[in-house]
Amino acid sequence: MPMPPLRSIHWLLFAAVAVLFFSLAMWMSRQSDRAEPLAWLVDWQEAVIEPLAEQDLTLKQLNEQAPGELWLQPRAEGPRLVYRSEQSRDEGVWRLEAELELSDSEQASLATALGTGTEEQPLSGEMLEEMSGHRVAVLNMVPMAEVSAARLAASIGPPRLRLRTGEGEAWVYPQQGLSVHLSDGRLQLLHLVPREAMKH
Repeated sequence: MPMPPLRSIHWLLFAAVAVLFFSLAMWMSRQSDRAEPLAWLVDWQEAVIEPLAEQDLTLKQLNEQAPGELWLQPRAEGPRLVYRSEQSRDEGVWRLEAELELSDSEQASLATALGTGTEEQPLSGEMLEEMSGHRVAVLNMVPMAEVSAARLAASIGPPRLRLRTGEGEAWVYPQQGLSVHLSDGRLQLLHLVPREAMKH
């Protein structure tokens, strides 16, 4: 059965819906433009994000930006050295955890030091100084307060790729070695790795 011809009222309705969607997109774009950047994250692009993407960020460099502590963490696949810091920013507190690159011999030495223990152990400031030249392999940053995705976009620009996840959305910045996990338009996690790691 042929469809009845569209009347002018139908065309007006289609035009109104199109204008509504266009207006909504423009409003969302302006909201992102008006969002205040995270000033410290803008600074960290050169001091932390780019060196880590280049696989050249040392524990010393990270410690200078975010003072913290070194921990020995038991794992079934071998112990890890993790660096932890808690930073107060204008938007609230952020928790940072970085994993250091270790050679096989260093892992074996740490396994011997750890013995059969299953508890994490804080390490001394002297050990932190001794390991200061080691490179950071992974850096995770978790905001303890609500931080909008618009503020991230205002700080480092729009993502190259957006993916839907079970918990929300992931933004991917391959050049920065950065992936961002969001839920309901709020940041949940910033995950940084060397750029090369994103190619695998």
